[in-house]
Amino acid sequence: MTKKKTGLVFFPAFDYAISPNHPEREERLLYTQDQVSEEGLLDFDNIIEFKPDLATAEDINRVHFCVPGIDELVHASHLISVGGTLTAADKVMTKEVDNAFALVRPCGHHSMRVVHGTRGFCTLNMEAIMVEYIREKYGDKNGIKKIAIVDTDCHHGDGSQDIFWHDPNTLFISLHQDGRTLYPGSGFPDELGGPNAFGTTINLPMPPNTCEEGFLYVLDEIVMPILADFKPDLIINSAGQDNHYSDPITNMKFTAQGYAVLNDRLKPDIAVLEGGYSIESALPYINTGIILAMAGMDYSQIREPDYDEEDQKQDPRINDYLKKLKEVTFERWNNRETLRDEVYGDAPFHTREQNIYYDTAGIRESQTETVRTCKVPDCGGAVTIESRNESRPRLPVFAVQIPRFCCPECRTWAEDQYNKAEKRLYTQVLLQDKQKDTYTQK
Repeated sequence: MTKKKTGLVFFPAFDYAISPNHPEREERLLYTQDQVSEEGLLDFDNIIEFKPDLATAEDINRVHFCVPGIDELVHASHLISVGGTLTAADKVMTKEVDNAFALVRPCGHHSMRVVHGTRGFCTLNMEAIMVEYIREKYGDKNGIKKIAIVDTDCHHGDGSQDIFWHDPNTLFISLHQDGRTLYPGSGFPDELGGPNAFGTTINLPMPPNTCEEGFLYVLDEIVMPILADFKPDLIINSAGQDNHYSDPITNMKFTAQGYAVLNDRLKPDIAVLEGGYSIESALPYINTGIILAMAGMDYSQIREPDYDEEDQKQDPRINDYLKKLKEVTFERWNNRETLRDEVYGDAPFHTREQNIYYDTAGIRESQTETVRTCKVPDCGGAVTIESRNESRPRLPVFAVQIPRFCCPECRTWAEDQYNKAEKRLYTQVLLQDKQKDTYTQK
């Protein structure tokens, strides 16, 4: 193995917990920090720890429409957690390190474009904010345009999927427990992206009790070939760790050794901690394995104290399912242009209705999204969103999004929608212009 210089960013968020005994609490990272210290990983000259920076409102506004505003929804710990991912990005993009792992909390991949509160323990989408930060700060000079996010959390990354649904330059791949058996109940193979980015969303739902064999099969046989075809300039791993066999809120059988092997083969430029709630039995071993793999060091001895080889014998029916999943995935990936025409046709606009439940905050949101169909390859199409918090009897919010690589026609339409929106009909009218890096409200 070739040694690499790996950056680590730790932020346990000592002052933040949804409740004292909630699975998403500070202990998630304290045991990992102890393990890293005990193993002497920071004594190696190629593993370097960095302190997290603080994310700004500008960073958040590139991705989210926070309703009613950032100050009402975001805790200081969220800003530091997101800031930790931006620190990791800076260290990689400036070549101070070869890769970086942001071990931060609270997590973020269930947070969608519109944010009315916390859902799935997530308020701000860390990876999405980091992607737009990289594109804004380093895109031109570093040649970063096409980015792949591989989400290995046990729960479907529905927030990341929503944010990049119309982005043809972001490939989002999610490996997760079948949504028919686990929150948030989404992430099926026919969820493939919007009309201007069809096929760049890849969902790989796996049956409960999938073992190390199954996870690595999906990685080797599906994920890696698609990445090779897409040719991203950067690979980001949403490194959720709740697929582990000891996790208390999921039903999978992945191992710490498996996570290390996955990371070694995936070779992400940046990894960001997401879920994982087996605080003592799994996280310290998983994270140690991931760090060693990223640093190009021997991880072969990584093994949980209660590891049972017999428990890793996978049901043949799961093998059969995963082979069929491979067939279906490549049939759609290889024929995505034809399928796009069958699904969306030639209509100039497409509307999507969503009903979103914020399980953590107890909020129900109804949303109507309209995207302009665009033939310009890099333009994701301008988007409008009418969003209503059904838990409060108030007027809806109207939001307009201009994509980063926007064509003139989509810009004209988007600005017209924003200018025509009457403030008396909405609580807020918002314009997010990724191309000009501005955020406007009237």
